[in-house]
Amino acid sequence: MTDSATQQHWLQLIQAGRQTEAVQAPEGQVARLSQLSGIRAVVFDVYGTLFSSGVGDISLATEANRDAALRATLRDNQIELTAAATIRFDQILHDIIAQHQAARRQQGITYPEVEIRSVWQDLLHTLLQDGLITTAFAGEISTLVIDYERRVNPTQAMPQLADVLSTLQASGQVMSIISNAQFYTPLLFESYLQADIQQLGFCPDCNVWSYKELEGKPSTQLYINAAEKLKSQHGIAPKEVLYVGNDIRNDIWPAQQIGFKTALFAGDHLSLRLRKDDPNCCEVTADIEITELQQILKCISL
Repeated sequence: MTDSATQQHWLQLIQAGRQTEAVQAPEGQVARLSQLSGIRAVVFDVYGTLFSSGVGDISLATEANRDAALRATLRDNQIELTAAATIRFDQILHDIIAQHQAARRQQGITYPEVEIRSVWQDLLHTLLQDGLITTAFAGEISTLVIDYERRVNPTQAMPQLADVLSTLQASGQVMSIISNAQFYTPLLFESYLQADIQQLGFCPDCNVWSYKELEGKPSTQLYINAAEKLKSQHGIAPKEVLYVGNDIRNDIWPAQQIGFKTALFAGDHLSLRLRKDDPNCCEVTADIEITELQQILKCISL
């Protein structure tokens, strides 16, 4: 259980990494709307859909050079680096993530996810063992992870987010989440909307987070799990679900395979992923395409 002071510190870290540029829609992108009848649940992706992020998604899978950000995170949390530490620390981090993913693949998981706190525990152990830091870290691993994430992946709430969630909640629509995520992802809601996901109307028993499943998008298993939860908790069938995401491959393609109606969010040039070069989903089309979150309300007659 996290104490309130630590929780507040985490929220402050997220705010310190807030995106400073306004969300911009892709040039020339036009909404394609239609009426969707019988929708009883609206399920959302998080990164690139509800929150704009600097990398357009959660930041784990990247080859970008983030050595300076990682070193700054360690130093600012009183971890002393050795003078000989010239190797790229972020490459060590990437390698450890790959090792954790490989272990999951050996268990038969095609799209493996990691628990990033376990990754960071291994990272700190490796850095200490290899003489790249001088002392063991005695603090909270979660704080290090959040501090690093906010440096490499600044975020902000999408325009109209609070109003859209409030309207959906007031209308009695069931809401939930299917997201490539880590433990800190729900903190985005508290940081930017000053309420946790349950207070905002999301069903706590229906959310599906990749880090808890240790499996990521575009695995259909996440969507199967979500469909089963919505059916058991609320008696909602897949055809009564609207899934909203920004990525044709990770969001729209697997959601349609489960029978969900789909909305492609095309309101942020950083996150829109049309996947025209992917042979598996280049011809996939969402039921609707929205450039503003509030357009969801029109399409389900709210």
